[in-house]
Amino acid sequence: MVRRYGAVVVTAAGSVAIAAALAVAGALGTAGGALVWLFAATMVLVGAFDAIVDTAQNVQGVVVEQWRGRSIMNSLHAVWSIGAASGGLIGAGCAAADVGLGAQMLVNGVVWGALAVVSSALAVVPNAVRDDLRDRHQQEHADAHPAGSRQARRRAWRLLAPLVLLAICGALVEDVANNWVVLFLGQEAGAPAELAGLGLTVVLGAQFVGRLLGDPMTDRWGRDVVARAGGLLIAAGSALVIVAPVYPLAFLGFALAGLGCATLVPAAFAAAARIPGLPEGTGIAVIGWLMRLGFLFTSPAIGALSDATSLTAAMAVPLVAGLVAAVLAHAAARTPRPTRVGA
Repeated sequence: MVRRYGAVVVTAAGSVAIAAALAVAGALGTAGGALVWLFAATMVLVGAFDAIVDTAQNVQGVVVEQWRGRSIMNSLHAVWSIGAASGGLIGAGCAAADVGLGAQMLVNGVVWGALAVVSSALAVVPNAVRDDLRDRHQQEHADAHPAGSRQARRRAWRLLAPLVLLAICGALVEDVANNWVVLFLGQEAGAPAELAGLGLTVVLGAQFVGRLLGDPMTDRWGRDVVARAGGLLIAAGSALVIVAPVYPLAFLGFALAGLGCATLVPAAFAAAARIPGLPEGTGIAVIGWLMRLGFLFTSPAIGALSDATSLTAAMAVPLVAGLVAAVLAHAAARTPRPTRVGA
């Protein structure tokens, strides 16, 4: 879809589709009976559209980054962090004000759908720039890897595999924050309910700061070095949570993990877009797809481990993910790769 219609068109249309589907879901949210299945089907559409829009946005971000000639992907993902936190605040505020879910989703859909359309119109890259970037990329790899050759495709998938794993390691921290941090702080670390509820905000806030700092650090030291440091921060924060499960130190540990995961997913997307032998957008789409599959397994794995042992012991999962990310980034830093902006 991105290659056929363009990233900005897919972003605009997909965002409106998400808004419309959520408005329908909001209207059905309090219904029962057969309408529950319609609600479920609508949420499936929301998830599908979200994956498509995510790909389109990252494709467009990589194009703008190449045009600019310096790292910007971390800052773009920092805005996602703001959006995630803002969505939570809007939802909490509407709940406190007793605003109905249907009305909330309808107003949200109109406002943010319109903003997405306007932003997409402003984000169009001139055709001459797109053509120049595409020709330059193809020329750089034409001699070593003829376009469409079996060797080029095999090498492309071999390069893509560790990037998928790197993205899953980074996204796993977000998944832990969404599903387990509040429970851990309340049950394992002894935090009062009003403080435990801030766990997600702490992780996303630290992630936001890390992404703001990520671009200048990437321009100075390179994506691989920054990603390696991020993996080690995730491991260190998770280790602190495990060995000192009291809520002041747990907050610090989760903040370190959020800071560490900040640059991993943007780095994976940016690197995937530059892999020779893959059509435009394919690397980003595959990472987004497999990263979502990772969500289906990582959170249940933590739940199963916590049932078998404890939630504190299950925090070894993000610790291992951080170490894996550090190893992958270290290996990538020692492997020459062409066309790495800011690296």
